[in-house]
Amino acid sequence: MTTTPTLAPDDIKAAAGQLVGHAAGYVAARTVDIGLRLDLFSTLADADGPLRPAEFADRLGLDFLYATVWLRSAHAAGVIELVEGGYELPDAMAVALLAEDHPAHTGSIFGVLGQPELFDIFTDRLGTGERLWWDDCSPEFIAAVSATGRPFYNRLVPGGLDKVPGAADILAGDCTILELATGAGRGLIRMAGHYPNATFAAIDGDAFSIDRAQLAIKEAGIDDRVEFTLSTFEEFERPDAFDLAVINISMHECRDLQQVAANVLRSLRPGGIFVVSDFPFPTDDDTSGLRTPAGRVMSGIQFFEALIDDQLLPTTAFVDLLNDAGFADVASFDLSPVHAVTYGRRPA
Repeated sequence: MTTTPTLAPDDIKAAAGQLVGHAAGYVAARTVDIGLRLDLFSTLADADGPLRPAEFADRLGLDFLYATVWLRSAHAAGVIELVEGGYELPDAMAVALLAEDHPAHTGSIFGVLGQPELFDIFTDRLGTGERLWWDDCSPEFIAAVSATGRPFYNRLVPGGLDKVPGAADILAGDCTILELATGAGRGLIRMAGHYPNATFAAIDGDAFSIDRAQLAIKEAGIDDRVEFTLSTFEEFERPDAFDLAVINISMHECRDLQQVAANVLRSLRPGGIFVVSDFPFPTDDDTSGLRTPAGRVMSGIQFFEALIDDQLLPTTAFVDLLNDAGFADVASFDLSPVHAVTYGRRPA
């Protein structure tokens, strides 16, 4: 019979406190998700000053008790402030939560975390290991992921691309851009607005996403500048056709990374640049980054990545990939704790 080691009371107390902290984070995340889905934050942002619970409930037609519970929880999470008996949304928090075109926008992640494709389906399939693919996901999940990708585009275009040596010169003139994993078309619209002389080839392997992107491009009035192709990245190749290629938070999902890198290299013109915008997942050699807030969020994303038989990759993996494929001047830099850029140039 084994004996249980004697544990110091302070160690047990610390462990319990850590778990309470995790529970508190869950409550905060659910509270923020409710506020975003029901436009509660927008109501506070649009108010002329702090709103008392009764005023807040009246404006939205909410039950007074329910409204009060939500306000208290949002205040407890540090998202809204209590000022002279009323609640308000600080300006900086309003930008982070609501300003979809700002590089610091963070609110969209809560919509993804609440979708069944993340934790619920993973739980159901943990014993079987059954996988799924994007065309098995709900339109709501795809829309939520698209919204999450928007701040990545906001950081990348134009600020991130301006940091890639030679990219600004290419983009200032007449150029042809290949976008892999075009999704719902948000990146195309943003790039088209910043680079008026560019034309685009948009590739995606999901028909639903292509349909959404085509509608968005038409509404934006730039459909004459974009050519769409439904294809896997492993199958797509158009030799010497593009000046710059971009893939945003999707390179890690490629089934054959080496083949995709080789195809992109051949599809670029000599001197053309490949830009990989993705998550900087911590390396297996140094997992301390997993315990940062950014690392914990990326660990949550891994639950969905596992469902599609994939995992996020460290930036070093992308650097090695481009070097091995024959790209020149390969390097990387971070745009945020959850956003890294790796780039390389096709040799002249």
